[in-house]
Amino acid sequence: MLVQTPGAEVIRDAIMLAGRAPSLHNSQPWRWVVAGARLQLWADRRRLMSATDRTGRELILSCGAVLDHLRVAMAATGWDAATNRLPDPFEPDLLATLEFRPIGVTEAQLQRAAAIRRRRTDRLPFAAPTAWASLEPALRRAVLPHEVMLDVVADEARPALAEASALTEQLRRYDTSYMSELRWWTSPFESDATHVPDSALVSGSEAAAVDVARAFPPAAEEPHRSGVDEDHSKILVLSTHHDDAPLDVLRCGEALSAVLLECTVAGLATCTLTHMTEMAMSRDTVKQLTGTAGTPQLLIRVGASTLDGRHVESTARRLVAEVLEFRE
Repeated sequence: MLVQTPGAEVIRDAIMLAGRAPSLHNSQPWRWVVAGARLQLWADRRRLMSATDRTGRELILSCGAVLDHLRVAMAATGWDAATNRLPDPFEPDLLATLEFRPIGVTEAQLQRAAAIRRRRTDRLPFAAPTAWASLEPALRRAVLPHEVMLDVVADEARPALAEASALTEQLRRYDTSYMSELRWWTSPFESDATHVPDSALVSGSEAAAVDVARAFPPAAEEPHRSGVDEDHSKILVLSTHHDDAPLDVLRCGEALSAVLLECTVAGLATCTLTHMTEMAMSRDTVKQLTGTAGTPQLLIRVGASTLDGRHVESTARRLVAEVLEFRE
């Protein structure tokens, strides 16, 4: 029987779109290999942020996000993906293989693919999310297929979370390797095209309005908005069942993608936070405040953007030629 497979251009376009997935410091630590009828996802250890992500856990989270983005991109072009995660115990960096079959395209699939193009990491303070009562159940449904737990930080627990976030950032100031890596990532003078643009950073006054955030060097420009002096976001926590097992962490990255796209479709802004799961102390605090039975992997701020009519430049992405290889 003749096996139908997507053409090379379809795969290239989908990988280009999937490359919009979030990753630690925009490191984009993935590469793709087309081998016969299969598409393989590999971790690219050369792009490991060793000071921030010593164990490579966040690298796998990032790869999980791009994996789900890829499936969304392919579905919008009429291809369903069957995913085999960690298929070879002797190749731990081979994170997944995908095989495709043709399907009909729905409006919901087109909306999710369009959300990939619109999504940005917004580090500014948010207004309260609209229609939260209906969105929260939708987000819980979105993570169910990935076997990941979703918790929402209670309003009364927010001050304790903010205090732990501030303490975490104070402790990191004395980690010279971490600070050097952070400055390199945000330096406007570095030639690496994946560095964050200045318009995506926040000024000192804007940063002070966000109580739970990684402390980036302030933007050189004036504040993006006026009259916002407090962050009213909801804070979500995604947790895994089996600590930092690579399979669970990969699935958590996929769940992250699903949550971000669901929020974007709903017209809300998001900001992924991993600084509080990089140190045992703050990770334990998150676990205690949420009461989760799992291991917290990341936090997500969700709210309504009040960007004051200014355009936030999207961060650059690696060329498809850098991340995609065709093998016979």
